[in-house]
Amino acid sequence: MSQELFVTNNVWMMVSIFLVFVMHLGFATLESGLARSKNTVNVLFKNSMIPAIGLITYALWGFSMMYPGESFAGGFFGFSNFGIPLPEGGETSAYNEGYTFWTDFLFQGMFAATAATIVSGAVAERIKLSAFIIFSILFVGLCYPIVGMWKWGGGFLNTLSIPFYDFAGSTLVHSVGGWGALAGIMLLGSRIGKYVDGKIKPIPGHSIPLATIGVFILWLGWFGFNGGSVLSADPGAVSRVLVMTSLAAAAGAIGGCLFSLIMFKASDITMVLNGILAGLVGITAGADQMGVTDSIIIGLVAGALVVLAVAFFDRIRIDDPVGALSVHLVCGIWGTLAVGIFGALAGIDQLISQLIGIGAIGVFSFVFAFAVWYVLKLTIGIRVSAREEIEGLDIHEHKMHAYPDFNGTGFEMSLDEKEMMIASNSRNHKEKEKPVVAE
Repeated sequence: MSQELFVTNNVWMMVSIFLVFVMHLGFATLESGLARSKNTVNVLFKNSMIPAIGLITYALWGFSMMYPGESFAGGFFGFSNFGIPLPEGGETSAYNEGYTFWTDFLFQGMFAATAATIVSGAVAERIKLSAFIIFSILFVGLCYPIVGMWKWGGGFLNTLSIPFYDFAGSTLVHSVGGWGALAGIMLLGSRIGKYVDGKIKPIPGHSIPLATIGVFILWLGWFGFNGGSVLSADPGAVSRVLVMTSLAAAAGAIGGCLFSLIMFKASDITMVLNGILAGLVGITAGADQMGVTDSIIIGLVAGALVVLAVAFFDRIRIDDPVGALSVHLVCGIWGTLAVGIFGALAGIDQLISQLIGIGAIGVFSFVFAFAVWYVLKLTIGIRVSAREEIEGLDIHEHKMHAYPDFNGTGFEMSLDEKEMMIASNSRNHKEKEKPVVAE
């Protein structure tokens, strides 16, 4: 291989790293836009800490767990060493024709942090910051590298007679985060005022423009997420993946728009935005294996599924402020199954392998996350007090407001929250009025 080609491949991989890094800004703006203004600083804080946690834990042990090498890997677990020591030839094409060792680590490290970012949106507006940080360290540091090794590190899913296939992580990244989010929501409960007297009460986010900016940043970042997963700058392969990724995103927007019209008789921008993300998540497992028609169908179905899933989770009282479960869990599963239904790998044997991978990764991720959340709930607690939730996490967790000049109180309340606040203040007032009896 020529030095020029090696440099070109490595530069494309580094550009992909930059794009995936920018996705964290997309997640931050999307989640903060769909949350209430009183929780904006909290959302931004979590999304600023997650990349830091992801990179440090991945450097200390995660990378070596996920890619332990043949000498240190078993079917279900592997570990080579702590840290990321440079192997012989790690900075040359002797390591890989597409990238250096350092590029490999940084690209994979950016993926690792994404799983915890997905959880952040689903548990927003009522999670204790300390509990979320501890969960993120364990989830990104242990759960993600273990299941990632099962496929990408040469584990048992990669050694099936028909190997499980997940090109860029519909299951290994997105549904892993979705399972962690589901476990958290189940133990955390819904936000105050979301489900009252058997009725579902919408709690709108404070900034649709911010959410829209976030989605388009994420779409841009996905060019690196999927395009970089080619692991070289091969012109044909990269351009094909980028086209299929974009077609699925576009079809997802249309699917979300049409189904929101059918179900809610409204052109809901949030469903269009989540439809775009649903299409992107759906195509991620097989972007390199699909044709034009395949990609459009996958995106359309994903866009429809995200609308149906949002309604379903609300009906069963699973409160997900940003629709993370619908986008990442449901459409991650759909995209992984689609590999066995559409494209070059379609077939019943491949579909069975996809089901095995979805099941194994789903069970492990959910059980791991549930156990961590449950222990945290029993020890330090995972939910803020009612008063902290009503007044906002910004002022209680961070001692500041995101928009101090635009709201005299610094927070907004729903009618149900106002009633709870009045009742709380009334109780406190009565307690203060009690006469002091001298002993």
